[in-house]
Amino acid sequence: MTTQITRLGNGLTIVTDTMTHVETTSLGIWVGVGARHEQPAENGISHFLEHMSFKGTATRSAQAIAEEIEAVGGELNAATGLETTAYFARVLKGDEGVSMELIADILLNSSFSSDELEREREVILQEIASTRDMPDDIAFELVNEAAYPGQAVGRPILGPAANVKRFSPGDLSAFLATHYLPGSMVLSIVGDVQHETLVRHAEALFGGLTSKLVKAQEAAHYQGGVRWHPKRFEQSHLVLGFEAPSYRDQAYFTAQVFSGLLGGGMSSRLFQEAREKRGLCYSIYSSAWSLNDTGVLAVHAATGPEMMASLIDITCGEFEDVARRGPSTAELNRAKAQLKAGLLMSLESSSARAEQMARHLLAHGRIIDRDELIQNVDAVSVEDVGRFAQLVLARPPSVAVVGAGKASQRLAVQAADRVARGSASAEAKIA
Repeated sequence: MTTQITRLGNGLTIVTDTMTHVETTSLGIWVGVGARHEQPAENGISHFLEHMSFKGTATRSAQAIAEEIEAVGGELNAATGLETTAYFARVLKGDEGVSMELIADILLNSSFSSDELEREREVILQEIASTRDMPDDIAFELVNEAAYPGQAVGRPILGPAANVKRFSPGDLSAFLATHYLPGSMVLSIVGDVQHETLVRHAEALFGGLTSKLVKAQEAAHYQGGVRWHPKRFEQSHLVLGFEAPSYRDQAYFTAQVFSGLLGGGMSSRLFQEAREKRGLCYSIYSSAWSLNDTGVLAVHAATGPEMMASLIDITCGEFEDVARRGPSTAELNRAKAQLKAGLLMSLESSSARAEQMARHLLAHGRIIDRDELIQNVDAVSVEDVGRFAQLVLARPPSVAVVGAGKASQRLAVQAADRVARGSASAEAKIA
């Protein structure tokens, strides 16, 4: 694979990776703007803007946009996160110009008509309502709020319904003009492509964007806390969160390895202990997600309310065991193998590779190559993981329980208390 990077005069970055063996091209614009860049009254506007970008431009209707991309057999989509919003496409080799022109049109020339806005408003309100029927969505939202209370990074990406009900075309246009700046945009393209040809095309489409100073995002401050929801579901959902490293921290790789051996697969500690040996739940897993300046390591499981206490005790016990004794060499190597396999497999997907390159450039200002990624994983030691578990336990947890009705509050407090007992021993070991 051959990676090339060009930065236009206005700051927009174009990166390509040439894969001569593929018959499709994946490309998109990743903008370094998401929910954490919103003011409280704007919460949800990044997601609303992403939806409205497909609802017509000065020269294309929503139907015309859909017909034009599908006329060449392509796919066009978008996604909003806490720090980024992405507009991406996948087309057959040779049709990348069509998809690039469509993406440029929806980003630069969206009309935000009142009729389309009202229709899409209802769609988003239904999307918000659907999350209220998903206990795991509620639990993760509550954990994020507990981890970062009163901060933009702790608010939901979809925003509250009250905000969505009042956003106007002017609000969308103002947010777009303020935050969608070329210096925070990466055009990432992977396929059997010619870099210089695509740079010239991108210059023609995006070169007119005015360069402005990108406003620094508000720093995130992890705090932790306890949240619950009184709604009853068939199962009770537990999400147990801890502060984790950012993308830019070398300990990011230690967090990924730790998450893998704790709850990353069928051989992981939590799967074996909670499901295979005790039958407490159908699934239990851990994940470590990161932003530019912070992160959260979370364990999620669902079980009956009467078994939640046992599930909490087992989960905390595994954290404490790794902090006290460290992992075995065998399980460390299994977790590393899983992580490396996932990294290498993603490089075989043009769409995953396009996203990876864009995220690397936005987070690090450079692309971390395959060998460096693998070296970073291989460098994680038994001692690193044990020390990481100690540091994780020494910080206050973020706990959410959803689905047990009124008992959710008691179970959430019980989980926090159980973690606190393990934290005391972790702090003593660190000291």
